[in-house]
Amino acid sequence: MATILLSLLPMFQRPEFRKIRASLFFGMGMSGVAPIIHKLVLFWQQPEALHTTLYEILMGVLYGVGALVYAARIPERWMPGKFDIAGQSHQLFHVLVVAGAFTHYQAGLVYLKWRDQNGC
Repeated sequence: MATILLSLLPMFQRPEFRKIRASLFFGMGMSGVAPIIHKLVLFWQQPEALHTTLYEILMGVLYGVGALVYAARIPERWMPGKFDIAGQSHQLFHVLVVAGAFTHYQAGLVYLKWRDQNGC
C-alpha cells in the first residue's frame, strides 16, 4: 500500500526520488521470498514446488533488473538523446515487468494444475 500511495503523490514523481521509487518496487518484489521459502519447507518433495520456484526466481530477476535499469537510467545515461522515442529505461522497465508478470502467470498455471490433480 505504501508503494502505491507514495508513487501517486505528485511530489514523489520528481527525478530526485527515482531511486527511492525503484527501491520501493524492488522491496515489494522481495516480499515474496518468505512465502517461497515457506512453500519449499512444506512441499520440498513435490516437483511442482521446485518448478514454480524456478518461475518465481525468474520473475524476481526480471522485476529486479527492470527496477535497476529504471533507477540507473540505462541506456539513455550512456547515449543521451538516442533513446528519446524508443528504448529508454522507463520503456525497458515496463517490458521487463510484463515479462515478469508472464512468468508469474506461468507459475500460476502450474499451481492450478497441481491443485486440480491433488486437491486443496
